[in-house]
Amino acid sequence: MSRRSVTLAVALILVSSPAWSHPGHGSGLLSGLLHPLTGLDHLLALFAVGLWASIQSRRSQEWKLPALFVTLMVLGCALAFLGVGLPLVEAGITASVLLVGLLVAFMARLQPTLAMGLIALFALLHGYGHGIDALQDPHPVLFLLGFVFTTLVLQLTGVMLGRALLERHQAGLLRGLGWATALAGAWLAWS
Repeated sequence: MSRRSVTLAVALILVSSPAWSHPGHGSGLLSGLLHPLTGLDHLLALFAVGLWASIQSRRSQEWKLPALFVTLMVLGCALAFLGVGLPLVEAGITASVLLVGLLVAFMARLQPTLAMGLIALFALLHGYGHGIDALQDPHPVLFLLGFVFTTLVLQLTGVMLGRALLERHQAGLLRGLGWATALAGAWLAWS
């Protein structure tokens, strides 16, 4: 993958409109498919989880983290559907962008249990946030199906890009994507 392609991908991610991170861009399946793409916090966190998964020392781990994320995201959504309250959801989502970006930037390889615990926490918060948005949609189950699909695509894209960069000995570009994500997370926290 060329530097030009990576630069273009980062530029497209950074111009994603955070104002669209709430319902109002369709309904049902279409709304769910678009939702993770239109909020900078969700887009960056989901993509960065895939990047970070590619850094883990075990090949099996790079697929377990995205699978765990989706599973716990659905659980978080279910908690929102049931009216269970979770504290600090928006702050946690923003922190996840910053923290996962830093994990990528530092090429952190954590013990599998700790890595999975962090991902589970972040996923639960993202899922809860998505669940609150889904409840505003006239077809919340279709919304859920759409955002699960897009979440998987974003995370698997991150895994494949991360793996490709590592195989081509371009860890510096991977670290750069981590730093860009962390900086965006810091900006989101202060804006």
